[in-house]
Amino acid sequence: MSLSAEHEDVTAVEAAAIRLLASREHSRHELEQKLRRRGHAPDLLAATLDDLQQRGLLSDERFVAEYVQHRVRRGFGPLRLRAELTERGVTDAIIEQGLENAAIDWQALLLHVAGRKFGADDPTDRNALMRRGRHLEQRGFPISLIRRYLN
Repeated sequence: MSLSAEHEDVTAVEAAAIRLLASREHSRHELEQKLRRRGHAPDLLAATLDDLQQRGLLSDERFVAEYVQHRVRRGFGPLRLRAELTERGVTDAIIEQGLENAAIDWQALLLHVAGRKFGADDPTDRNALMRRGRHLEQRGFPISLIRRYLN
């Protein structure tokens, strides 16, 4: 491949990456997967993504901060967020730092989610308690917070 053709390929990969980042933040892994599916060469991808990270255009930390805020507004708990972020290729250290920086009161969020779903009425029987517990567990809240809420 000529130097000119290689430069055009790098420019095409960078342009595609920037278009995706303009619509929303992406994790590096997510962005790499999308660009790979579009047929870009893995070696060009790595170099381009490294360059975007160095220039501050691609940041897993920024992605996690935005993602956590978005999902918390939707009523999801920390266990679900960790799983989703891991699925998107974010390292555990960045996930933990992002959740810590978000400074979310998970118990207050759980109460809000439960109140929105079930109202202010107390559960009437064991089945109602179990339904609430399952719902909150599926939303990603730790069992310790769910037990505290149900008791």
